[in-house]
Amino acid sequence: MKYLVFILPSILLFQCRKSPEPSAVADSIKVEEKKEVIAIIGEQSQPDSLRGSVKASATETFQGSNVSINYYSPAVRGRIIWGGLVPLDKVWVTGAHNATYIETDQDLIINGTRLAKGKYGFFTIPGRDQWKVIFNTRWRQHLADSYNEKEDVLRITVEPDTATPHQERLRYWFNKKSETAGELILHWEKVRLTIPFEVGQP
Repeated sequence: MKYLVFILPSILLFQCRKSPEPSAVADSIKVEEKKEVIAIIGEQSQPDSLRGSVKASATETFQGSNVSINYYSPAVRGRIIWGGLVPLDKVWVTGAHNATYIETDQDLIINGTRLAKGKYGFFTIPGRDQWKVIFNTRWRQHLADSYNEKEDVLRITVEPDTATPHQERLRYWFNKKSETAGELILHWEKVRLTIPFEVGQP
């Protein structure tokens, strides 16, 4: 087996300064960070040959400051995801292994509420018609094992969209609408979740 960069040249795009646009296909770049390769997940309609979940991240810059999300990306691999691998109406780590977390260098305004700059665990409660999106102070934990609702700093309700084509690996990316506004987008299987936000003044 050759390096991953040769196996999936258009599926896993390795970490760089910014997330690619949803339709972009760039050359793969291998970057070592503490002896780990962190991937940027691109559009992927077909299964791959990798086992397990891939450590991944997405980053965008607003007003010279970064907003990033860090996660482990599981694959569908022919499984039933919603109501199967991911139970409905229960807290989900919104990834695999360690808790997914978001890090921002500036305050964010989400659904009219200010989220102070820092690191937050990113959890969801998937439902058939609505999802709860949760930002929690405990950003470092295994799955949701130590999740405590009392440590939530922000909860919002978001309606998921049915997305095409199929997305094999869980993918996050940022849609930058302006220097002060953007969207965090989650896409896995045929479900897409969009979370609009604004960048608060420093």
